[in-house]
Amino acid sequence: MTVFAGFGADMVERTRAFALRVFKLCSALPNTPESWHMRDQLFRCATSVAANYRAALRAKSDRDYLNKLKICEEESDESDFWMDLLVACELVKQYKVEPLMKEANELTAIITASIITKRRNIKKSGGLKPA
Repeated sequence: MTVFAGFGADMVERTRAFALRVFKLCSALPNTPESWHMRDQLFRCATSVAANYRAALRAKSDRDYLNKLKICEEESDESDFWMDLLVACELVKQYKVEPLMKEANELTAIITASIITKRRNIKKSGGLKPA
């Protein structure tokens, strides 16, 4: 059960679903030394997107909110990188990760747009207030 509402709740669920889908992908990767590092990195950044988005909605200030969203932006983009590398290393077929890579890119775009909008709104309201 989530305590968030509206678009925030939708994004909390979407980032959580992304993390779960990446978990399933990671669980299916070969158990070899070559894949361990990439699996660990992908799992960490995908779950970080979900955790930090949720944390952003509970931010204590505009700076805190923007900082957490920037982390989400970086981690969703990094998720795409690790999936691309898994394909390049032939540890997974492109068609199997393509929907997840698309979702990572969409999440990155949505979060980037949210950052831009928040910055614009802060600027309109007179800037960041001291904490």
